[in-house]
Amino acid sequence: MSSVIANETRFHVLAVDDSIIDRKLIERLLKTSSYQVTTVDSGAKALEFLGLLEDENSGINMNTNSSPPPATTGNIHHEVEVNLIITDYCMPGITGYDLLRKIKESRLFRDIPVVMMSSENVPTRINSCLQQGAQEFFIKPVQQSDVNKLRPHLLKGRSTEAQPNIINNSSNLNAKRKPEEESLSPSRIRTKLNDLELVQ
Repeated sequence: MSSVIANETRFHVLAVDDSIIDRKLIERLLKTSSYQVTTVDSGAKALEFLGLLEDENSGINMNTNSSPPPATTGNIHHEVEVNLIITDYCMPGITGYDLLRKIKESRLFRDIPVVMMSSENVPTRINSCLQQGAQEFFIKPVQQSDVNKLRPHLLKGRSTEAQPNIINNSSNLNAKRKPEEESLSPSRIRTKLNDLELVQ
C-alpha cells in the first residue's frame, strides 16, 4: 500500500481559487488523496507560476498583493512539473476560463489536464469550458468523490506518453512475423502438397 501512495505523490496539482475557503478545501482534499499541491489565489499568479505571464502585464490586474513577487518565481515552472491544474471559473482579473484558454494555447502546457470549478451550475458555461479543452467541470463545494475523478486524467496523461513506444513495438512484431506469413504462401503450400502426391 505504501508503494501506491509513493507513486501518487509524484502527481503535482496546481489549484487556483480566489476564495481562501475553497482553496483550503481543495488543498485538503488533494493532500488527503496523496497529491502534491501548490495553491495560488489568482489566474495571474497561476500564469506566473507556469511562466506564461507576459512581461508587460497588459490588461492584468495584479492588485491582490502589495508586496512584489520573489525574484525566483519566474523560474519555478522550469523546476516543478505540474501534472494537473484545477481552477475556479469566476475570479477577478484573469478568470478561470481565460486561464484555461492560455494553457491550451501554450505549446508547453496544452497537454496538461485542466479541471474547472464553479459554485454556479450554468450549462452554457460548462459546455464552453469542455469545448475549450477542460477535462471536468466540478460544482462547488468540491467533494472527495470529485477529487477521485482526477486520477484517470493523470494516469491517461502518463499512458499517452508511453503509447508511441507500444505502437512502435507492435509494428516491429508485425515486421518480424512477416517472413512466417510468407512461408505459408499458396505457392509453397501447393509445392508441399505436390511432393506428397509424388510420394504416393
